[in-house]
Amino acid sequence: MTILRSLIKKEALHILRDRRTMVITLLMPVVLLLLFGFAISTEVNNVRIVTVVDRHTDETREIIGRLAANPYITFQGLVENGSVDRMLETGQTDAALFLKTDNGRLSTQVIVDASNTTVAQAATGYIQTIISGADTPDSLLSRTLYNPQLKSAYNFVPGIMGMIFILICAIMTSVSIVSEKENGTMDLLLVSPVRPGTIIIGKLIPYFILSCAILSVMLIIAYTLLGLPLSSNITGVTLLSLIYIILSLSIGLLVSAIANTRLTALIVSAVVFMLPVIMLSGMIFPVDNMPVVLQWISCIIPARWYTAAMRKLMVQQLDPGQVLQEISILLSMTALLLMLALKKFNTRK
Repeated sequence: MTILRSLIKKEALHILRDRRTMVITLLMPVVLLLLFGFAISTEVNNVRIVTVVDRHTDETREIIGRLAANPYITFQGLVENGSVDRMLETGQTDAALFLKTDNGRLSTQVIVDASNTTVAQAATGYIQTIISGADTPDSLLSRTLYNPQLKSAYNFVPGIMGMIFILICAIMTSVSIVSEKENGTMDLLLVSPVRPGTIIIGKLIPYFILSCAILSVMLIIAYTLLGLPLSSNITGVTLLSLIYIILSLSIGLLVSAIANTRLTALIVSAVVFMLPVIMLSGMIFPVDNMPVVLQWISCIIPARWYTAAMRKLMVQQLDPGQVLQEISILLSMTALLLMLALKKFNTRK
């Protein structure tokens, strides 16, 4: 235990004085500018919309025809009024358009899932355009769920948290361990009586504690300054984040086992992990808006499942039972990555 405390203290001091990983902040804007300028489309399509009609008329048929013909909309057909809440809650649709005819006059209402503000704004805009082109009243009664004010923070906070934990856990951890290899101190530790597992635990605990502190600060800011709704499932949010932190530490550990230089570790961590987190996790761009190939690739990005689960817990205020799929995937990824990383370090050099 004394050896472990010494290792933890040594790594904590190293974290406080090592600022070489700040180089990432200089390279990242260039890479992001290139991706945003050439590879990423901000156009929102494939917006899923269902319609509830109490009585079919020529006007309702015209609106339904416009919905089905719109290339930016995935029209999911007519549904019963009682199934709309369930479809919005489970993420089966993005918006529901209600068409009600009373005394020959058509009234319209749209309900959108605003947990993702980009999709919500696009869905409302598309429907308003379609309604204005038909012979209907000029006004459209609109009600947004989960994010009534359409605050962008509701959309970005879960994604930013996923990105920050990758930055702190994966990149800093991998660079720290690889620097020990370059300096030769890692070889000295591995041939010492200290077990390799103890060495790894001693190096990872400071980063885990730092990540937990960052998690606390981010949750405080999210629930106070940014105004995200504070709910009773804060325990679920915390546990999910702890799983993701351990997963990120496992990624950093695996990178450090593969890379032999700090430059290699930075390139692998920043390019192979960091950029997919930004582009393919759904933090900025909806996953459903991506080509099918990229949608499949995004399935192996841990931040995609973390961001989706955090939006359900923090924004939609759903029960943790609604994110069991995401939790299972993150746990499986954590177990696989941790097993691979520890297997690399259990061999003495």
